[in-house]
Amino acid sequence: MSYEERDVYGMYVDTGHKGPGPELMGADTLIGDHVHNLKDEHLGEIKEIMLDMRSGKIAYAVMSRGGVFTIGEKLFAVPWEALTLDTVNKRFTLNIDQQRFETAPGFDTDRWPDMANQAWATEVHGFYATSGR
Repeated sequence: MSYEERDVYGMYVDTGHKGPGPELMGADTLIGDHVHNLKDEHLGEIKEIMLDMRSGKIAYAVMSRGGVFTIGEKLFAVPWEALTLDTVNKRFTLNIDQQRFETAPGFDTDRWPDMANQAWATEVHGFYATSGR
């Protein structure tokens, strides 16, 4: 389901004038968006968006991969700066090979990491080659 389909307020409807998107997007409209790589391979789905309350910026998108109805699902915190909104296909793009993504640091739905821990953040940002906080 794309963000246009979850747009309960109609803020992305083309009414002949420019609305808020895609430069500004409601976080709840992005939950559920699919993530593909540059080879158009499906990598997962956005489950949550994590805000850094100190800076007021988005820190991570939590992606899910695998499982059925959350059973057996693996989660991945992907640095926000590693994702690109694909407005044509109404999804996100992550520039990573599917085989490499399978080795990404992840976690189970019932064992979330301490995302404020600097060592954890360094590992995640190192994996995705992003600058970090």
